[in-house]
Amino acid sequence: MKINLTNPATRQIKQAKIGFSWTTFFFGCLVPLVRGDWKWFFILLIITIVLGLPTFGFGGAIVGLIFSFIYNRLYINDLLGHGFAPADDYSETALESHNFLAPR
Repeated sequence: MKINLTNPATRQIKQAKIGFSWTTFFFGCLVPLVRGDWKWFFILLIITIVLGLPTFGFGGAIVGLIFSFIYNRLYINDLLGHGFAPADDYSETALESHNFLAPR
């Protein structure tokens, strides 16, 4: 389920998916990099390196699997915290049904 978020101050519109992140599952820390989410890019990169090096990559794969379940929620919460709001009624309803605190 995709939602549209808009920032009223900058008029920037971003589309985000709610739920499991298949892109994070397959591409790991490249997803936050492409989205411009620098904070989570560096966090995910550091965790992947720290756990991946001593385990020959196995720890990095586990990190990718775990973040696949939580990254979209983290990304949407960061957008909402930076002033983004639902762009339409569908997005607002979807956020409320998935227990996001959308600003009014």
